[in-house]
Amino acid sequence: MPIIDIKNIRKEYLMGSQLIEALKNVSVAIEKNEYVALMGPSGSGKSTLMNILGCLDTPTSGSYKLNGTEVSEMTDDELARVRNKEIGFIFQTFNLLPRLTALENVALPMVYAGVSKAERNERAEKVMQMVGLADRMHHKPNELSGGQRQRVAIARALVNNPSIILADEPTGNLDTKTSHEIMNIFEEISAGGNTIIVVTHEEDIAKHARRIVRLRDGLIESDVVNEAVASLQ
Repeated sequence: MPIIDIKNIRKEYLMGSQLIEALKNVSVAIEKNEYVALMGPSGSGKSTLMNILGCLDTPTSGSYKLNGTEVSEMTDDELARVRNKEIGFIFQTFNLLPRLTALENVALPMVYAGVSKAERNERAEKVMQMVGLADRMHHKPNELSGGQRQRVAIARALVNNPSIILADEPTGNLDTKTSHEIMNIFEEISAGGNTIIVVTHEEDIAKHARRIVRLRDGLIESDVVNEAVASLQ
């Protein structure tokens, strides 16, 4: 059973008096432990699809089953739990709280999950070490480089051990060298058994993924296995 199973998803919204069809009858299934890149030009619908996959937005019509459960039938509490525990989000703009240290930012999702402070700190320190930031735990975001801030964001996404990592243009604000370092971390996360979905418009970022799904004008244009990566596994 796929971890994500989307069938005939449509998403429409009004912009002024104009009806925008962001997604038109999109169907895609993603298996557990897959590493998928969602690609497409601006306006292709990739960010809309990402928001639906992350339970941040609801489709106009169609079915979305997450771990076999129809998302549209979940209560608000169930959706909140899914967003906090099942899915780890990584954004282009990092979304870190400036007054908190890196460690406190990473521990934040566990506050909402009701984890004790001792366990929060232990788990947060562990993932900070995993992303190579053991010596930056007590720094504030403004004391960190862009690459370090994105590593903090990755650690925060990992701290509740989610089954799915959703990353929206995770290297968009980073230089080439740092981007490759971040993508290497993603490969390690993938090897550890997480399902990873990366939204990107950059070919050299997408080529790290095992499967590349391309969208154009709200439709899936192609869905192919990346043979270069697949042959190494």
